[in-house]
Amino acid sequence: MKIYLSIALSLCTILAVAQEIKVDTTRAKDLKDVVITGQFSPQTLKNSVYNVRTISAEKISLRAATSVQQVLSTELGFRFSNDLMLSTSDIQLMGMTGRNVKILLDGVPMVDRSDTRESLNQIDINTVERIEIVEGPMSVVYGTDALAGVINIITKNAGKSLLNISARVQEETVGNEYEAISGKGSHIQNLSASWQNRGWSVLAGFTHNDFGGWNIGSSTTPREEVDAEIAAGNRWKPKEQWLGNTKIGYRNAKFNIWYRLDGLEETIDSRGGMNTLNYKAVFQTYKTNRSTNQLQSEWNLNDRLQLIAIAGYTNLKRATKTVNHDFTTNIETLSTELGTQDVAKFNASIFRATVLYKLNNMVSFQPGFEFNRDAASGARISGSPSINDYALFISSEIKPAKGINIRTGLRFIKNSVYDAPPIIPSLNTKFSLNDDLDFRMAYARGFRSPALRELYYDFVDASHNIFGNPNLKAEESNSFNGSLAWAGIHSQELQFRSTLAGFYNQFKNRITFAQSATDASVTTLINVLNYKTLGGTLDNTFIYKNLNANVGISYIGRYNDLLETDATLDIPEFSWAPELTANLSYSFPKINGNISLFYKYTGNLPNYQSTTLSGVQTLKLTEIGSFHLADLMLNKNIYKYITLNAGIKNLLNVTKLTNTSTASGGAHSTGGSAVPFSYGRSYVFGLIFNWNKN
Repeated sequence: MKIYLSIALSLCTILAVAQEIKVDTTRAKDLKDVVITGQFSPQTLKNSVYNVRTISAEKISLRAATSVQQVLSTELGFRFSNDLMLSTSDIQLMGMTGRNVKILLDGVPMVDRSDTRESLNQIDINTVERIEIVEGPMSVVYGTDALAGVINIITKNAGKSLLNISARVQEETVGNEYEAISGKGSHIQNLSASWQNRGWSVLAGFTHNDFGGWNIGSSTTPREEVDAEIAAGNRWKPKEQWLGNTKIGYRNAKFNIWYRLDGLEETIDSRGGMNTLNYKAVFQTYKTNRSTNQLQSEWNLNDRLQLIAIAGYTNLKRATKTVNHDFTTNIETLSTELGTQDVAKFNASIFRATVLYKLNNMVSFQPGFEFNRDAASGARISGSPSINDYALFISSEIKPAKGINIRTGLRFIKNSVYDAPPIIPSLNTKFSLNDDLDFRMAYARGFRSPALRELYYDFVDASHNIFGNPNLKAEESNSFNGSLAWAGIHSQELQFRSTLAGFYNQFKNRITFAQSATDASVTTLINVLNYKTLGGTLDNTFIYKNLNANVGISYIGRYNDLLETDATLDIPEFSWAPELTANLSYSFPKINGNISLFYKYTGNLPNYQSTTLSGVQTLKLTEIGSFHLADLMLNKNIYKYITLNAGIKNLLNVTKLTNTSTASGGAHSTGGSAVPFSYGRSYVFGLIFNWNKN
């Protein structure tokens, strides 16, 4: 309670002194954001042949985000699920899971140990300049995994100042729990500096994230449920992260080269509940070390010819240590059970080189070569496998008349392990119907190669028998999408943009978990014939004077998989789920302040499952319940170099979602019980220091 009163008093103090302080504050940007993901060269949103969404550093700062997942949680088309057993999260984009979403850091693919995209929460949010989202297959440009779309996280450069020093401190409650600086709650400290002069630039920084963990039970939870929570141990695992980065570069009028290194050390503490019969418990520690190296360069030989090259290497190691803790003696001994001690290592290399040649104002070509190598080792990895992937690709952009842009592409693939689709085509078109109305249509074929973890990773312990399948085929997709964008209002005070979009995706050889045909106790991975998604979105951006609003709705249908085994079943082909987002921000120039509301309604997620009632096999409609997510934040510049963030996250205190399913669903399913969503309402107070020397 003390922390709530303290924050409330701080907010009142801010508002009381705000009238006396006059410092610049962040204003909403206009609709002319420049994007680079998938482009021949940087383009405005309006001129891009793709339908791209952007999230700026200003928006990230306004919501006091601590991770990329927090930033995306109120974005249209995104849904997240939590695996509390392993303390990881997975992402869905337009109805497809994270394994079908390509995550890039400055254009270099992120490496994940498992199916979940845990790398989204292993990126230093303080280094992010903007996030670009392209929905739909981008396999011609970016290769495997880019079936549902691409999320490109673009990091900051040194900026225009000779010297910049910035620091950030942020404290949050976790539910009703909080301890200052460390322990219960969420604690963030960041320090970074940059320098640039005569084309040379250096940037370095580090961040410390400390999350104290949280259990699901509360004072309003029935006693028997609280006892069950205690017996189960900590649910939201304590997590500590140390992140560091450095970037060194040189740029002149025709040449640009830079090297970046990102490092992570993450420790997750999993404490099992005490067995009241022997006063013992199982404690596990998951320790992850990740380093990402990348070297990128651009060379403009002349007005028509440009060379671009990217080289990257990522090394990922996750160690699992398991001990048996005796509460009567406080002695810990290493567990000898199968699968309780493990070190898994993954590394990935990429080299991509492209040539951009502009034949004339109507025709441009971009041929390229890409090499990817993935390798893994560990006690749960069969052998020390590696996969080499070679690709040649070519795109052309043709502008036969004013307002018409046609972009075609082909990717030719050779893989060392599996039969990749030999040719991947794409066709994107953009028609400017008038100065304010743009129509886009696209077809693309996508593919996703079986990952090493799916081919060779075996997870066996007292509760699991999950085996990889080296005979998996690559997933393939045929995707169609279109959009109509109108930006008919763009005066100095008022701007409005509305985009209506639709998509249809048909997937072949989708990889999924299934019970082994020869051993019912074993779970493995198989290819299923078909899966589909269908949907539409309406996204609106409105800027009027000091008000910046983004309101969107989506309606997404996911294929009912049971029809794949029995097409005669009396169920609809798609199960539909709605979404509504409203992100509002209002600035007060006279007091250099800003108030922001980030809201999202996520509707029921329906599904059909096969079940037995009174000895008769039947179908049951199940649902994961709807929920409302809202963050309310105040942002205030005080003095000359300091910005204050304060507010409330998860304003409506959502912790668990209803779930009518009784299916086991997988290794860490919550089938038959409520789905864990969050640790509930939290209160935020943070300070940002930013100093420049010109």
